[in-house]
Amino acid sequence: MKPQEQRVYVVDDDPGMLDSTVWLLESVGIQALPFTSGQAFLDACAPSPHACVLLDVRMPGMGGLHVQEAMRQRGLDLPVIFVSGHADVPIVVRAFRAGAVDFIEKPYNEQLLLDSVQQALSRATPGNGLDAVRERLASLTPRERDVLLPLVQGYTNREIAEQLGVSIKTVDLYRSRVMKRMQAEHLPALVGMAIAAGLVDALDVRGNGNGNGRG
Repeated sequence: MKPQEQRVYVVDDDPGMLDSTVWLLESVGIQALPFTSGQAFLDACAPSPHACVLLDVRMPGMGGLHVQEAMRQRGLDLPVIFVSGHADVPIVVRAFRAGAVDFIEKPYNEQLLLDSVQQALSRATPGNGLDAVRERLASLTPRERDVLLPLVQGYTNREIAEQLGVSIKTVDLYRSRVMKRMQAEHLPALVGMAIAAGLVDALDVRGNGNGNGRG
């Protein structure tokens, strides 16, 4: 695929963040179309086999989750990557259940964002975020799953080490592997993926999964 065929719709009400994101994408040869509101994006967006959407969660008027729902109603089946400065678990869960392919916290790492965009652009079947999460879960080793479950339930590394009869250092190692395999930038994203995939129930998560889980 030629770079000029790739298109990213960037929707963010923060002009500074919008400009910097557009500049970043264009610096690697990806066409970036900026929008400061969800409605403006919906009015201009057209289906494309080589496009994705970088969508801010919190915006005045129509927020990112409502834009995502409007896209579904209009048949705009484009991969959606959410960006937010407030990655709380309920929002992450809703995003993945509705088909988001990633959820990145602001301020974001530039290479992380570019990697996520390239993965979204290379998808043969857009909108399968939850399927991708399930594939990642299936790729975990038995020991990684042993660490994942109590981790997303809100247990600290010390508590997990005691449960599994291993050292905290070992739990730290497996925790980092789980985060990498699941492509989760932070714990709320990992918790959101696990809940959306049905691995755990939201009611089973201690403290809504917003802690860092370290102890």
